[in-house]
Amino acid sequence: MNITEHLLIEKILQLPPTRRAEVADFVDFLCSREGDRALVQAATQTSIASFAATWDNDADAAYDAL
Repeated sequence: MNITEHLLIEKILQLPPTRRAEVADFVDFLCSREGDRALVQAATQTSIASFAATWDNDADAAYDAL
């Protein structure tokens, strides 16, 4: 555990139980957002091959320069 993690834990332990519950909810929210971002990234990577033929063609080459 690094010093930042230790300090964060110390601060959380100083909070009353109801506030600790709020912190836990907020951490869950942040974790959920990270999971959502990972899902979007995975979907983006998956779709690249599917759209390659549409994006990489001579008719749309003018848009590539924009």
